[in-house]
Amino acid sequence: MEDNQIQFLPFSAINEFMRDDFRMKIIRTVLSNQSSLPASIQDPINRIIHKVVKVPGFRNSEHAPTAVKLIPTVSAFQKSPELVAALLTAWAEIQSDLRQQIYKVLKQRGWMMFPDEIQDPSSLAENLKLRTEADWGVLPPNANRARLPGFLIYWPAAQSYEDIYNDFIKLFPEANNSLDEVSLMTVWLSLRLPYKVAESQSQAENNPEEHS
Repeated sequence: MEDNQIQFLPFSAINEFMRDDFRMKIIRTVLSNQSSLPASIQDPINRIIHKVVKVPGFRNSEHAPTAVKLIPTVSAFQKSPELVAALLTAWAEIQSDLRQQIYKVLKQRGWMMFPDEIQDPSSLAENLKLRTEADWGVLPPNANRARLPGFLIYWPAAQSYEDIYNDFIKLFPEANNSLDEVSLMTVWLSLRLPYKVAESQSQAENNPEEHS
């Protein structure tokens, strides 16, 4: 759409907001549990790892043991938007309870939600006439976020990670997820990174060109 003012950052931009140890923990979790995932999630991971991850001694890097391919995969994760999207899709599936819980928290906190029937968001901008970030809501939990080009750049000022986490532990006191895990799931579900903090949705709409 020619007049579309929505800006996306590549999925690999999330690395600027992840500690090294947490990044490795997430990737280890995915690689260790990959065999339990449906083929629709496993296959993209294998295809992308084969393409971008180089493991000495393995012609097909996707077949290397987790302990051997972990570090090369972490390195590739910091450069490849495709790999980030595939691994975070898998992580969210592994953490499906947390995914549903955070979706409920965001809904309770007043985030705008897209209709539940949207599972393939690749044509959202055209079908729903989305022109600015103010038009974007949170996709349903199971929607294929990897079909989008990346993360939106505006983060609502009233939605701090700490406040979201506090609401999470109030709603789900039995959960043992960390602030980092809750924050990552929030980022993945909302498809937003806090590059720019908007006091309101109208501010995001009025500053579509502002980006650093």
